[in-house]
Amino acid sequence: MKTHTYILTIAGHDPSGGAGITSDIKTFESHGLYGLSVCTAITIQNDTDFKECIWVEKELIISQVQTLFNRFKIEVVKIGIIKNWKTLSVLLDVLHTLNPDVKIILDPIIKATAGFDFHTTENQDILNTIWKKCYLITPNYDEIQLLYPDKNIEDTIAHIASKTNIYLKGGHRTDKKGTDELYHRGIVMVNILPKAKTVFQKHGSGCVLSSALASNICLNLPLDEAAVASKKYIEAFLNSTQSLLGIHSKIQ
Repeated sequence: MKTHTYILTIAGHDPSGGAGITSDIKTFESHGLYGLSVCTAITIQNDTDFKECIWVEKELIISQVQTLFNRFKIEVVKIGIIKNWKTLSVLLDVLHTLNPDVKIILDPIIKATAGFDFHTTENQDILNTIWKKCYLITPNYDEIQLLYPDKNIEDTIAHIASKTNIYLKGGHRTDKKGTDELYHRGIVMVNILPKAKTVFQKHGSGCVLSSALASNICLNLPLDEAAVASKKYIEAFLNSTQSLLGIHSKIQ
């Protein structure tokens, strides 16, 4: 009898199911994994409009996490929206206490598509510590430039890559749209080119790509291979419908 391989998402709840924990669970399931979830926020949104974010208290988030780790073996955790960097840092410490070998994939969401800002007024001194606690971060091209407004993008990438792995999502690029980049071991860059000639925009596509990466890492693929497989998955997702809400297909 097949046993479950567990993976955890810690993220917000999107009622449309296009982003957040619902989207992550769909992605995990498509990869043959059993998805566990901890809610960090209730969002009032649909696939086109973001109206409000109601945050879950830090203590409740931690209590959810501890309860799951007490019951299940969790090797990989994907994290989405968190109220602030300080809360995230505390959460990362809790995760590493519960499993010192846990691999954390952080999707550092700075701004919702509809313009809602999450972290724009915070002290950024804590960021260096946060990167060191993560296995991989997955910003898009706009988000990575917002992390260090005083640096240019090349310096920002070099700075973060000296502390953790980066999968830089290229959907927001104007020069090489759709070209993603993987930076790992501090110096290695892999260009991950789009294969599909046409793609349809999707609400929550960044969440899906990050959770696909978490899934493939959980399946023990080397990071380079996990990145290529995740790019293939997201392109299939983008082309699954012509609407803003996509369909997740099971990995064969």
